[in-house]
Amino acid sequence: MNANRSIVVDPASPGRLVIREAPDPAPLPSEALVRVSAISLNRGEVRRAMNAEAGWRPGWDLAGVVERAAADGSGPKEGARVVGMLPSGAWSERVAVPTHALAQLPGEVSFAQAATLPVAGLTALHALMKGGLLLERPVLITGATGGVGDFALQLARLSGARAVAHIRRQDQESLVRELGAEAVVIGENLPAEQPFGPYHLILESVGGQTLSTALTLLGEGGICVSFGVSGSAQMTLDVTRFFPIGGASLYGFILFHELKTVEPAGPGLARLAGLIAQGKLTPRISVEAPWAQVAEVAQQLIDRRYPGKAVLHIT
Repeated sequence: MNANRSIVVDPASPGRLVIREAPDPAPLPSEALVRVSAISLNRGEVRRAMNAEAGWRPGWDLAGVVERAAADGSGPKEGARVVGMLPSGAWSERVAVPTHALAQLPGEVSFAQAATLPVAGLTALHALMKGGLLLERPVLITGATGGVGDFALQLARLSGARAVAHIRRQDQESLVRELGAEAVVIGENLPAEQPFGPYHLILESVGGQTLSTALTLLGEGGICVSFGVSGSAQMTLDVTRFFPIGGASLYGFILFHELKTVEPAGPGLARLAGLIAQGKLTPRISVEAPWAQVAEVAQQLIDRRYPGKAVLHIT
């Protein structure tokens, strides 16, 4: 058995995340063996790592090179540059990845850019798909400076939507406008009265009072897609301001459910990587570091020390 270093949870270590030797993966016939070059961090996996048992291996996003193609002949061939995702354990030197969760990268797309795509990019893509045709339709994106928000604003613009960004601070306005926001709402809380709605689609990741207010800003038949809680997990809703809208709905979004029921990760990753190659989509990478700094960068993510994405390079 070959050595295979991996990031694991060690409750006794500062920051809880350390690099340790782990078993070399044994791919199933429908899995490719990938040597990982870059990974990116997401709030969900980092939060779980802060409370996980010793030895748990976090990690969803990865980009690297196929070291051994899948035995059943599916997926990218040996030597292909790829992006992919796993339900856990992606933060390793070598991983076995189902070929339906892999996409080959165009030459113009770097490993760092690709590593940002799986969770943040696919969440934005699938959440926007809940609105159907978005041409000239108003779409509100809360938490718009996060990794998902960055992609959602750009993809909404490409879809022809009239995107409105909700951000906390004035100094973030120029950034979200560059990404595609036609209008910007600024403040800790989402105002109940604003000139930009009612909305056909709302992508909501703050929770609490922001989610409660967002539900009252939907238009007839509109949908609010809730995919995260960067603020409060608790909310109070005045339902007399919600049900009279008519046909409005709240959708609980979990990416791994969408990948099982709507479309596997591979096709969406291929589309997103293609948009990067065409210069139509730009991942915002705020932090790049060697993976030995994972504990420090993970804490910075929890503390909201940077917008956009953090990428770690496996060396």
